[in-house]
Amino acid sequence: MKRETREARSPGEALHECPADWDPRSQEVLSDQIGAYDRMRERCPVARSDYLGWSLFRHQDVLRVITDHETFSNVVSRHPSVPNGMDPPEHTLYRRMIEPYFAPERIAAFEPVFRGIARDLVDALGRDLPCDVIRHFAEPYAVRIQCAFLGWPESLRAPLLQWVYRNRAATLARDTEAMASVALEFDGHIRSQLEVRERAGDAAADDLTTCLLRQSVDGHRLQHSEIVSILRNWTVGELGTIAACVGIILHFLAERPDVQDLLRRDRTRLAQAIEEILRLHGPLVSNRRVATREVIVGGRTFAAGDRITVMWVSANRDGEAFEDAGQFRLERDQSQNLLYGAGIHVCPGAALARMQLNTVIDEVLDGLEPFSLAPGTGPVRAIYPASGFSSLVLKAA
Repeated sequence: MKRETREARSPGEALHECPADWDPRSQEVLSDQIGAYDRMRERCPVARSDYLGWSLFRHQDVLRVITDHETFSNVVSRHPSVPNGMDPPEHTLYRRMIEPYFAPERIAAFEPVFRGIARDLVDALGRDLPCDVIRHFAEPYAVRIQCAFLGWPESLRAPLLQWVYRNRAATLARDTEAMASVALEFDGHIRSQLEVRERAGDAAADDLTTCLLRQSVDGHRLQHSEIVSILRNWTVGELGTIAACVGIILHFLAERPDVQDLLRRDRTRLAQAIEEILRLHGPLVSNRRVATREVIVGGRTFAAGDRITVMWVSANRDGEAFEDAGQFRLERDQSQNLLYGAGIHVCPGAALARMQLNTVIDEVLDGLEPFSLAPGTGPVRAIYPASGFSSLVLKAA
C-alpha cells in the first residue's frame, strides 16, 4: 500500500517516515548560511528536511547528481522552465537554440555598454561613500545591465528589483499563492515587452527580446509562454546572482586590503581572484533535482520522486575537493569550482557573467580610492534563497 501511495504522488512529494536531520529555515542557519552548511557537510553530508527534501553538501555528491541527468532530473516543477527545467532530448533542442545568444562576439559587443554603466555608478558611489553598496551600487548595476542586454526600457528597472525581493520572500516562506502571484507579475512585464515589439513589426528594436520573438526551435516559432520562461530564467539568475557577486567581492576586498592593493596594481590577476572569492562565498546557494529511480547517495536511499537540493555553497568549500578550502589562494586551480555548475546544465551565460563582473570590479578599482567596511553598520547577511549580503556599508579607507 505504501508503494502505491508513493508512486501516485507527483515528483518531489515522496513520503518519508524518518525524522528531519536539520531545519534550513532555523535562525541558526539563516543567520550564517556558510557556517551552517560547513557544519552540515561534516556532521550530516546527506541530510533530509521537510523544506528542501534531501540536501547534499559534499562536492563529490553534488558533482555526481548534476552530471547524471538520467537519474537526477531537472524537471522539478509543474510549471515549464525553458531550458533549465528540462531533460534531454527536449533540453538539448532548447539549449542548442539559446547558446548563440551567449556567443563570444555577442558578449564582446556588450562590454563597452556594461563598462559605461559601471563607470556611471562608480562615479556616483565615489561621491556618496559611506553608503550601502548593495542598494546603491550592486543591485542597480545588475538591473541596468540586464535591461541593456535584453533591450528593456529604464521604466522596468524599479519594478524588476521589487519583483526580486517579493520572489525571494515567497520562496523562503514556500508560500505557493505568493509565488504564483509574483510569477504572474513577471509574466505581465515580459508579455508587455513582447506586445510592443509585435505591434512595431519590422520596425521593432533589434535586441535580444525581439530576436526571441522571431526564433524557431525544432521547426516551430517560439510561443510567448516559452519566451517568458526563457527570459524569466535569464533575469532571475542575472539580477540575483550578479548583485550578490558584486557585494561578495566588494566585502572581501574591503576586509582584505592586501588583495585589494594587489589587484589595483595588477589587473591581470582580477579574473582569477574573482573566481576564488566566489568559490569561498558562493552567490547561488542551491539548485533542485528530482530522483527518477531509487538510488543510494552517501549511504542514504532516495526513492523515485524524492526532491534533492544540491548545495553549491557547501560543495565549493569541501576540503576533499580543495586543499585549505576555507582559505583564499589566488593561484588555486579552479577546474573543480562549481560556481557555474557542470554537466549538460552548466550555466550558458558563464562567459557573460565573468565579463560583467570583471568589468564592474575593474571600474571600481579604477574609480574609487581604497575602501573598507564602515564600522558599526553590519554587514547584514542575505538569507535563503539569496546569498551574499542584504546590506553592506563601505567607506573610504
